[in-house]
Amino acid sequence: MRSSQWHEPLKRKADDVAWMRIIALAKEYGRYGYRMICAMMRMEGWTANHKYVYRVWREEGLKVPSRQPKCARLFLSDGSVIGLRAEHKNHVWSYDFVTDQTSDGRKFRTRNIIDEYTHEALACRVARRIRASDVLDLLSALDTNFILAAYQDW
Repeated sequence: MRSSQWHEPLKRKADDVAWMRIIALAKEYGRYGYRMICAMMRMEGWTANHKYVYRVWREEGLKVPSRQPKCARLFLSDGSVIGLRAEHKNHVWSYDFVTDQTSDGRKFRTRNIIDEYTHEALACRVARRIRASDVLDLLSALDTNFILAAYQDW
């Protein structure tokens, strides 16, 4: 329950100017959070503490946007190769094993090979057990088809 006597807080003109400057800095430097904006305000000569800047930040609904993931680099500084970006069809293939189980608890695996450029599934082999020889057979069959298709296009 509120007491019977209370006063309205006084709003100073300096607060309005500081408020607008915080918003302007947040728009100008979109990747900075409220702490960095507070430090910039202090460097400009304002006497705003972090609690005031945080209050403005919350009331204005300001947010730092989430960072976009960087593209994977192709080469490290020592010259080693990380991977390739696909530039055309059949340039880069990816493969993966996926394990799951049936309702009776028996496991099975799938071997998926995907073309990175077209996102087309080149092969999907499902078996209870996939040996190294099965993987080599599948890759050699795909590689033969790839060579024949390239020869026909040429």
